[in-house]
Amino acid sequence: MAQAKKFILISVLVFCLSLLIFPDASLAKDQTTCPVMGGLINKNIYADYQGNRVYFCCPPCLREFKKNPDRYVKKMKEQGITLAKSPDSGT
Repeated sequence: MAQAKKFILISVLVFCLSLLIFPDASLAKDQTTCPVMGGLINKNIYADYQGNRVYFCCPPCLREFKKNPDRYVKKMKEQGITLAKSPDSGT
């Protein structure tokens, strides 16, 4: 039991130190689901918004996104999703 506690403590310390050493590393994930309906994305259906590319599962979701894009972008960021950069964004 004591060995298990030591292992857990060391694992947590290593994880915390790695966050300090590599601050740019994050737990963010790439977009794989549609922000509107939650289906798998189709990379041929997208919108470029504020320098980011947002993907959708179908054209109706793209139309819905355009009604209130900030709502969906905020939702994705809260979920830890990293949006792809738009090719036009210059980054």
